[in-house]
Amino acid sequence: MEIRNLGQSGLRVSAIGLGCNNFGGRIDEAATKAVIHKALDLGITLFDTADVYGERGGSEEVMGHILGDDRKRIVLATKFAAPMDDSGEKLGGSRRYIMAAVEDSLRRLKTDWIDLYQMHRVDPNTPIEESLRALDDLVRQGKVRYLGCSNFAAWQMTDAAWTARTAGLNGFVSCQDEYSLVHRAPEAELLPAARKLGLGLLPYFPLASGLLTGKYRRNTPLPVGTRLARTQRLADRYLTEQNWEKSERLADFAEARGHSMLELAFSWLLAQRPVVSVIAGATRPEQLEQNVKAGDWTMTAEVLAEIDRIAG
Repeated sequence: MEIRNLGQSGLRVSAIGLGCNNFGGRIDEAATKAVIHKALDLGITLFDTADVYGERGGSEEVMGHILGDDRKRIVLATKFAAPMDDSGEKLGGSRRYIMAAVEDSLRRLKTDWIDLYQMHRVDPNTPIEESLRALDDLVRQGKVRYLGCSNFAAWQMTDAAWTARTAGLNGFVSCQDEYSLVHRAPEAELLPAARKLGLGLLPYFPLASGLLTGKYRRNTPLPVGTRLARTQRLADRYLTEQNWEKSERLADFAEARGHSMLELAFSWLLAQRPVVSVIAGATRPEQLEQNVKAGDWTMTAEVLAEIDRIAG
């Protein structure tokens, strides 16, 4: 397993990460345990969860039950700021909420520290300096090692970086955003900003909710139990005529070179700067084996140029 530095920080993570959003919800504790142990066996070190995953707290809780001493072997990443109740109170980036949210996550995860604590989304009601000062305090207290953001616009990341530097605070070392061969909008502003600021990018939805796995076929029923079959909102978003055509051309391109769509999607992302680790969920151990193998295609400049022509 390739290990990379997260942005310009000293935090090193596996090139393939484990997305933990299925834990505590879509799969039970026994299945979660099988996935976690397989990830450890394969050398995956980045485990990415959030307080809201698993129906608000379930993912963190089941990970806390399972990890035990293995907690020390991984880079544990979680997030805060998304709503944790329906009252509109347990959310955001205020000092008051951050200090409570981190304690809740530490308790659920049964750990004394979080390696990467990420602000899940911007809080329009709280100045970013207030959020950063609270997060800086957590770093100084040893409860958090590094800070990241997710779903920030390029200008919001830049504002946060400027605020941290001018105020002498610990700033974000990473950003987590959607990025894939069929969702390339971040290339316009987000990726250049992340490169300039020295942030490592952790792309989520690298397979466009399964479209880039090759398991879907146009004009045929969606496989039962798959994400796009279960969630009409995602199906409407990804299963467009343009995306069907793009995915079919990419599948032909990969097959002609002896590779799968999965290998194409993951290896292409890992060749993009400043992508550090591709985060992918799994419900079965064998999926992890496929994910790890999928990052092994070293793409030449010519291959990358051809993919850009097809998917640009």
